[in-house]
Amino acid sequence: MLDKVVIANRGEIALRILRACHALGIKTVAVHSTVDRNLKHVGMADESVCIGPAPAAESYLNVPRIISAAEVTDAEAIHPGYGFLSENADFAERVEGSGFVFIGPTADVIRLMGDKVEAIKAMKAAGVPCVPGSGGPLGDHPEENARIAREIGYPVIVKAAGGGGGRGMRVVHTELALHNAITTTRAEAKAAFNNDMVYMEKFLENPRHVEIQVLADGQGNAIHLGERDCSMQRRHQKVVEEAPAPGITPELRAKIGQICVDACLRIGYRGAGTFEFLFQDGEFYFIEMNTRIQVEHPVTELITGVDLVREQLLIAGGEKLSLKQSDIKFNGHAIECRINAEDPDNFMPSPGLIKRFHAPGGPGVRVDTHIYDGYRIPPNYDSMIGKLIVHGADRAQAIARMRVALAEMVVDGIKTNVPLQSRIMADAGFQAGGQNIHYLEKRIAERKDKPIGL
Repeated sequence: MLDKVVIANRGEIALRILRACHALGIKTVAVHSTVDRNLKHVGMADESVCIGPAPAAESYLNVPRIISAAEVTDAEAIHPGYGFLSENADFAERVEGSGFVFIGPTADVIRLMGDKVEAIKAMKAAGVPCVPGSGGPLGDHPEENARIAREIGYPVIVKAAGGGGGRGMRVVHTELALHNAITTTRAEAKAAFNNDMVYMEKFLENPRHVEIQVLADGQGNAIHLGERDCSMQRRHQKVVEEAPAPGITPELRAKIGQICVDACLRIGYRGAGTFEFLFQDGEFYFIEMNTRIQVEHPVTELITGVDLVREQLLIAGGEKLSLKQSDIKFNGHAIECRINAEDPDNFMPSPGLIKRFHAPGGPGVRVDTHIYDGYRIPPNYDSMIGKLIVHGADRAQAIARMRVALAEMVVDGIKTNVPLQSRIMADAGFQAGGQNIHYLEKRIAERKDKPIGL
């Protein structure tokens, strides 16, 4: 068992990690920027260390300062949460090289899965279904790139090998537009990721986003915990997530889940991870693997009863996976709404002072948030201020509970996207289930000219 863990993150995920540590009797060190000294988990941690000013580059992305915080507090391990340095292979390598435990996969695995081209090669070798594509990085010969695109079939999508978060990708419908799309994406990738390598895939026009949660101990044991549907997206950013995914049969779940488990064992995966797929016409197509805990992990926890962060900590402490696949049972339906400090109509960030906060409650309601009355949201970081999660006996009950919970939630002093989430829950298309990744943006665009509806 680990003795003391540095939590190298902020906000709701930092508080989530702290609670899991304390439940296991693990001491905690909260690192924070100057504007985050009043975060809830900082006051609750056993120790805290200020690691720099507000800009993330000078604090939460400052590797030497985070490692120094672990050194001066005699910590054993560092948990990166999600975002920031969580999928940075160099950080994981520095952590392990400095004598600490990185709570996540090895640096080599993070590096492999962070390079989209190499990740696809590795997944193909492991038998994971992938989107038809170039099979490697695109060269500088327009004629050859055009031949590849014709072979794949238009429309195609050009993607940055080091990309993520919806950046570094461009859809191409005609050969005439291909060369310019590749050139532009290369420049964008170089600026955003310092890696101008791009590749090409078939663009699936009406897919859903369905992902598989896995746990592996790096000692020859791995399991999957079913799937989540994350198709309600805006600009490639998830807005609502749910588990299980509507329309996925137990047989299909078992099949794709086992494929992911086998892939984990093949690459020597350790910790919690998520295989992300596009799902269309009954087929799964791998797009990437997230080598960390996910924002939407609570929906999986609610339908399986497994504490994923607790399992991360136990695995990092050297324990073998205590769960077998036969132990995983799926119960009911869970939905998560991301709550952001932003205008629900134009999506502009809305930092500021929270004058009053009331969290909803009732059967099957969970609120993961770091905010409180009098907390001032800084303008320096992501706008997500919490997650509202509900569990029901079935999807209809989960939607009903979410509608009530959203109506109960009060966040005065700033704008939030709660009204948007309420509209989504009331939308007939969402209630029917199984909508594709473009559905939400289309409904938002339609609403601009209408006083009611989504």
